[in-house]
Amino acid sequence: MDDAQLLRYSRQIMLPQFDVAGQQKLLDATVLIIGLGGLGSPAAMYLAAAGVGHLVLVDFDTVELSNLQRQIIHHTDDIGRPKVESARDALRKLNPDVKLTLVDHKLEGMELQQHITAADVVLDGSDNFATRFAVNDACVAAGVPLVSGAAIRMEGQVAVFLNNGDGPCYRCLYREEGELDNRCSENGVLAPLVGIIGAIQATEAIKILAGMGETLHGRLLLLDALHMEWRTLTLKKDPGCSGCGTA
Repeated sequence: MDDAQLLRYSRQIMLPQFDVAGQQKLLDATVLIIGLGGLGSPAAMYLAAAGVGHLVLVDFDTVELSNLQRQIIHHTDDIGRPKVESARDALRKLNPDVKLTLVDHKLEGMELQQHITAADVVLDGSDNFATRFAVNDACVAAGVPLVSGAAIRMEGQVAVFLNNGDGPCYRCLYREEGELDNRCSENGVLAPLVGIIGAIQATEAIKILAGMGETLHGRLLLLDALHMEWRTLTLKKDPGCSGCGTA
């Protein structure tokens, strides 16, 4: 690290659990962010600000007026632009040292697997079960940690799946059969809620990369923002899980 980096990240480096070694791990890391909407927006901004060396941004949508209520990485002048380009410009202003790779199409099959295998952590900010299951399966196959978040109405949740053979995967939490997608466009969402969940996702990703603290691996963190109540549920590995099971 040079002097400018030491100054930029000084408040993190001061943390005894983090120190220079933790910052260097962030600078050397690659994080794949699936979705640049309400969750991916704050997560990407915090990861860039914190000094993650390489962010791979995945989104095939364009910015719409209705996005701006909660997707804080985009601005009014970005309406009609691809979200990856809008996010790139915002992140460059925030931290020009971060390497940014843009993927403006849907990742599927072998390409999805290749990107996940190349990442140190995957952060899922998608809004549908089909994408979440596909991302989970690729993370399980590659043994790459997954930080999963979701928010709708006034409820949010975060979970971490290390995919190291010890603990559950996303499919242990949700079975594919009978699940319906819940989207903000159909149910609404409180603006700051996605910011809270996205910030927690970024925090968990940083902890995984720096190797500090205790992550949400094996736990589901639930937020009821209407009553401002938090709950934590223990998640168990399902031996019959179609994603990570051994039965």
